[in-house]
Amino acid sequence: MDKIDKKILDLLQENARYPLKYLASQVFLSSPAVSARIERLEKQGIISGYHADIEPITLGFHITAFINLALDPKQKPEFYPFIDSCPNVLECDCVTGIYSMLIKVCFTSTLELDTFIGHLQEFGKTETQIVFSTPVKHRGINITAISTENDEDTPETDSLTENDDIQ
Repeated sequence: MDKIDKKILDLLQENARYPLKYLASQVFLSSPAVSARIERLEKQGIISGYHADIEPITLGFHITAFINLALDPKQKPEFYPFIDSCPNVLECDCVTGIYSMLIKVCFTSTLELDTFIGHLQEFGKTETQIVFSTPVKHRGINITAISTENDEDTPETDSLTENDDIQ
């Protein structure tokens, strides 16, 4: 991945609906060259999808919470399908520490949250934090500012021309 790929990724994370023509103007390549790069990044699994950011509170989901769950590893085969089927679960991660799962949820009321926590407690001990505010919203990785193991920046790739890019 070179600097041009990184810039394209940053732009797509900013707005996945940018037209190819705009992306091309930002990286000084043609639209077909940018399209080929995006297709390659998709095939490599670096770009895994395109999503709309929705503000939950505008839809009545006023309660966002993080729930820690101490899950016995033997319960994972039963727990994973359960948690995947819960529409209020925004994210569920396996984590280290006292608790083994971290679950991000949103609900319209604390009563709904309490009911959900009751179901989770069938799997293990929970600890819940309700979000008051979010000073840093979910954001993408600033690819151009962070070096990755996939970097291929060399003097040759730093000065790619449009003709070099089309294969």
